[in-house]
Amino acid sequence: MSLELLTLNNPVFKSFTFWAGVLVIKMLAMSLLTAIQRFKTKTFANPEDLMSPKLKVKFDDPNVERVRRAHRNDLENILPFFAIGLLYTLTNPSAFLAINLFRAVGISRIVHTLVYAVVVVPQPTRALSFFVALIATAYMAVQVIAAAAF
Repeated sequence: MSLELLTLNNPVFKSFTFWAGVLVIKMLAMSLLTAIQRFKTKTFANPEDLMSPKLKVKFDDPNVERVRRAHRNDLENILPFFAIGLLYTLTNPSAFLAINLFRAVGISRIVHTLVYAVVVVPQPTRALSFFVALIATAYMAVQVIAAAAF
């Protein structure tokens, strides 16, 4: 039964696979966004990266640091989603609920990056997008625990 759940014939696993792939690409894009900010602001953390002898190593550009914080927030939230989403798939959840939970995590993490690191939007936009993904991931974790415990 469990191996059947981990095929693309299972709409829950298919949705999880899709959103996991989207979020991997999104996280990879964060590295590029950091590099773009570094070049735009001429803020480099390593001496060998300096493009001119006039430049100095710098760690405190607010635009670079904002993108780095958004990237770190992704690592803190998306990586747990990868693990728990896969385990949640193995609980054979309702397809409607699971697909919408995966969708909520994916979309809210993309929105979080957009309003935090690309076009800064005042709160509570960032907080709302953060908590949508957090609550969805926590719900899946509780369901996994309940399925394993009983």
